[in-house]
Amino acid sequence: MLQSQNQDTPAPSERIILGIDPGTNIMGYGVLLVKSKKMQLLDMGVFRLEKLETQQDKLQRILEETLRVIDTFHPDEMAVEAPFFGKNIQSMLKLGRAQGVAFAAALHRKIPVVEYSPSKIKQSITGKGSASKEQVAAMLSQLLQTEAKPKFLDATDALAVAVCHYFQRNSVSGGKSYSGWEAFVKQNPNRKKS
Repeated sequence: MLQSQNQDTPAPSERIILGIDPGTNIMGYGVLLVKSKKMQLLDMGVFRLEKLETQQDKLQRILEETLRVIDTFHPDEMAVEAPFFGKNIQSMLKLGRAQGVAFAAALHRKIPVVEYSPSKIKQSITGKGSASKEQVAAMLSQLLQTEAKPKFLDATDALAVAVCHYFQRNSVSGGKSYSGWEAFVKQNPNRKKS
């Protein structure tokens, strides 16, 4: 059974959460500062990957850009949106690779990673698991008291992951937490080896 990270330990009074919305053409990120139980937007944006020719080039850029954001903001935790289950297996495979590279970047810097389903994130932000991207963005504007309207909703989706993690970390339940590759393997014994 997976356990949420450090449920018995009180959250520190100041921490930085990096949220990631994985993608193979556009990947969103959002950086949230939590100080004395107040949230503040530090940064959000996207990694543009659609002009890169190969999947390997895209994965390398995801690794480089994720590490750049990590090294700039020094997050204490990273929260990632879990891939949704769709009918196109090739798309799911590519999305899973993108998520895996973001995981690896965080784990390489010894940053705990937590994963949340898309419906859990939407539920946490809007109260409705089937909310639209626009509804999530509008609620984030209210929650963070910001008028920031990014060109791509992937950025607000990533910020929503970070805010969801803040809400979940301060509640009884949480996402799936991994503090390293060994912890991931141990907590996922039913995953098949390739």
